[in-house]
Amino acid sequence: MESVEEVDEEGLLLRGQAQVWQLMFGFADSMALKAAVELRLADIIHSYAGPLTLSQIASDGGAGDHQTVYGSAHISKWLLHDSDPSLAPMVLQNTDAWQLAPWQYISHSIKQGGTPFKKAYACDMWEFTSHNPNIDKLFNDAMACTNKIVVTAFLSQCKDGGFFHNIRSLVDVGGGNGGAVAEIVKTYPHIKGIHFDLPHVVATAPVYDGVSHVGGNMFEAIPNSDAVFMKWVLHDWGDEDCVKILKNCRKAIPGKDGKLVLVEIVVEEDGNKTFGDMDLVYDLLMFVLLNGKERTEQEWKKLLEEGGFPRYNIINIPAFPSIIEAYPF
Repeated sequence: MESVEEVDEEGLLLRGQAQVWQLMFGFADSMALKAAVELRLADIIHSYAGPLTLSQIASDGGAGDHQTVYGSAHISKWLLHDSDPSLAPMVLQNTDAWQLAPWQYISHSIKQGGTPFKKAYACDMWEFTSHNPNIDKLFNDAMACTNKIVVTAFLSQCKDGGFFHNIRSLVDVGGGNGGAVAEIVKTYPHIKGIHFDLPHVVATAPVYDGVSHVGGNMFEAIPNSDAVFMKWVLHDWGDEDCVKILKNCRKAIPGKDGKLVLVEIVVEEDGNKTFGDMDLVYDLLMFVLLNGKERTEQEWKKLLEEGGFPRYNIINIPAFPSIIEAYPF
């Protein structure tokens, strides 16, 4: 007769085998999600008042009786193409072949150094997207959808207006299509908005009321303003480059009432209560694409101090990242 220890060991080994199988085919969930977005399944279901069967979803028709039917759920509302906000553009970007290829080179980079993306394409991501307009659009559409989600969540925490009380001008550094600063200016029209990004990015940005587009390089200089806003920019870079950017941010804020506003992930040691281990997933994503990383509060504190911002405050918002409000005085 087998001992309890032997039975438990067999059970643990079987469970371990099951975990390997699940991890091995984890990509299937991502590809199924991509297919659902490309086929607009959530849009089809959402367009009908009642539930639909699978065959009716396929034919885009109404439901019959006595069949298994499907309706909209909370998750499907984030996959609608014509909804605002939506994560559909983010799904399409993160599951596209151009972004998946570098993941094949993780072990090579660990052994030999360098960035997986460069090993896959022989150039960095910014150079790659600048020479591929369709991919550049895919990337900027994804950033625009997250801008809407994050900025809406951010502004919901600033309803009393105190956050922007002394801010007359705000520059959005690395602002993509300029949607984030446009939303801020729309809510607080007393603010003069500046959308600052690489020349080829601002060249295709839409026109927004109260927002001017300025092309340039954040490693060289940043336009002066009362506040500098950056969403998911610093996690793209290593510590040394981040300090350079932060020092330029500090130079761009001449007044005593100025501040830096970062939208970034703050890694929690015990995990994110809502988003689980997604901060660690993003940490790996930054390594794969850009040799960047996500940071803990202590890592942000050190970085901000070295960049000229000795005081900071972290604001939790109903979104994946947090707001880091930092002051040069």
